[in-house]
Amino acid sequence: MKLRVDNVSKRFLTDTGEEVEALRGVSIEVEEGEFICILGPSGCGKTTLLRIIAGLEQPTEGWVLVDDDPVDGPTPRLGMIFQDYSLYPWRRVIDNISFGLELAGVEKADRTATAHKYLELVGLGEFGDAFPYELSGGMRQRVAVARALAIDPAVVLMDEPFGALDAQTRNAMQRELLEIWTKTRKTVLFVTHSVDEAVFLADRIVVLTTRPGRIREVVKVPEPRPRDRTCVGCADLRRYVLGLIDDGKQGQ
Repeated sequence: MKLRVDNVSKRFLTDTGEEVEALRGVSIEVEEGEFICILGPSGCGKTTLLRIIAGLEQPTEGWVLVDDDPVDGPTPRLGMIFQDYSLYPWRRVIDNISFGLELAGVEKADRTATAHKYLELVGLGEFGDAFPYELSGGMRQRVAVARALAIDPAVVLMDEPFGALDAQTRNAMQRELLEIWTKTRKTVLFVTHSVDEAVFLADRIVVLTTRPGRIREVVKVPEPRPRDRTCVGCADLRRYVLGLIDDGKQGQ
């Protein structure tokens, strides 16, 4: 599976009729099993780009291809995880995870078995009968990860999924996500505003300029996993990426 974002631009009208250019000429090629982080200044179009890749919005120009098939709407091949979890509060955890399979017409016994498999994968095997309000923020986000994986997407898209968590829980979730990624080898595109998070997680970091978002640079992370956040190589890379973001804010 190969994901290709080809010369994507996005313009839209505000409520006052003003045209805003969110993205300009963004092109990215993602290989199967890669973990890519998308990083840039606030308002640079990171979430807009991810929503276009997911088929939730259409680009003004350009296209998104999965194995040369154009993405023109939501598809089970692309699983989306949002910052606010987007769990259904009236459904138990097991039923939240199996929801996508239910929509796909999978038999109840099969979808329940699949949901239990991914519930175990994210370390919540004992919480299938719980409701979302009974879980912590980190646990709810793990349910969201399990729900996205249960439909067996080719690509998992994550929009600042840990942004609402406290620092300790966030670091723990990053480690758990890498463990899940190591087991599943799903292709991941992960939007974040944290340079530290991107350096810890990614194979490559796509750095966008300020709006309209353009590719400032695609940075390969050379540090082997598991990574020590305090190592010299990670510190040097953080400084370099922060410099790219500062340059991007200046439109250079």
